[in-house]
Amino acid sequence: MDHREAAQLLDQIRLNMESCIYGKKDEIAWMLTALLAGGHVLIEDVPGTGKTQMVKALAMSVGGLFHRIQCNPDLLPTDITGVSIYHPKQEEFVFRPGPIMANMLLTDEINRATTKTQSALLEAMEERRISVDGQTYPLPHPFILFATQNPIDFEGTYSLPEAQLDRFLMKIKLGYPDEASEKRLVLESSAGRAAESLNQCATVDDVARMQKMAEEIHLENVVADYLIALVRGTRTHPSVLLGASPRAAVALASAAKAYAFLQHRAFVLPDDVKAMAPLVLGHRLHLRSEARMQGNSTLGVLQDILGRLPVPVGLER
Repeated sequence: MDHREAAQLLDQIRLNMESCIYGKKDEIAWMLTALLAGGHVLIEDVPGTGKTQMVKALAMSVGGLFHRIQCNPDLLPTDITGVSIYHPKQEEFVFRPGPIMANMLLTDEINRATTKTQSALLEAMEERRISVDGQTYPLPHPFILFATQNPIDFEGTYSLPEAQLDRFLMKIKLGYPDEASEKRLVLESSAGRAAESLNQCATVDDVARMQKMAEEIHLENVVADYLIALVRGTRTHPSVLLGASPRAAVALASAAKAYAFLQHRAFVLPDDVKAMAPLVLGHRLHLRSEARMQGNSTLGVLQDILGRLPVPVGLER
C-alpha cells in the first residue's frame, strides 16, 4: 500500500461513516486520527448524542473483531478479561477469553463500572495484553479501546482513575447535532440501525499498514520543539495543579503525525499540533481549585499557552 492508496482508503472510510453519522465531520476525523495513531479514545457527552453509533460505524467500516461491553456497577473484572474454568475431561483449567479479545472494544458508559473493574483495563490499554490467574495473554493486533461515558455529575457514575485517563490518547465530545442534521435524523427512520448496516470498506490489516505509515510521518525538530514547549508550559502555568506528563508529549506527537497523514501530508505542521492539543492534553490537566472557581478551563489554559508560544514558520513543502 502506498500513500495514494492509503489516502483513497481513508476517504472511503470517512464517507462511509458520514453516511450514517450526520453533521460530525470533525469528530469523524478525530476518530480516524486515533485509529491511525493506534490510541484509545474516551467519548464523553450526555446520553443520546450518538456516542455508541459513532464507534459502531468505525468498527463496521474497517472490519476486524468487534466486541461491546455495557458497563454497570455489577460488572466484574473477569467479565471483561475472561476466566479460567476447570475442564473435568482434560483435568486442567482452560482459559475462556472475555470480550476484551477484540481488535476494537467498545466499553459503553465506562464510568458506570466500579473503579476496580475500570482498573482491569489498565494493563490492556498500556501493554496490549491481559493477565489472568498468573498467565499472560496477548490481545489481537491492532487493539483499540473506545470508551463512552456520561458526565460524572450524572446519577450512578464514577470518576475514572487518573492513571486510566492518562492512557486515553484523546477525549472528545460530540455535542448535539445542528438543526439540519437533527431533522435528517428524524426523517430517516432507518437512522437508528444505519451503523450496523454499513458495508466494510477496509480490513484490520489495512489499518495496521496505515498505522505504520502514520508513524513514519516526518516531525521536524522545530515542530518538536514547539510541541515540547507547549507540554512543558502546562506544568508551569499558574492555573494548573498537575500538568501534562512525558507520556502526554509522546501521545501528542503520535496524534499530530496521524492527523497530518489524514490530511494527505508527509510532514507535521504546527497547526496539526494545535488541532490535536485540546483533544490529547485537555483530559490530562488538573486545574487548581481557585482557578476552577474563577471559571477557568483546561481549554482556556491551552489557548493561553498556545497564544504565547512563537509558531515555527517556513515549513510548507
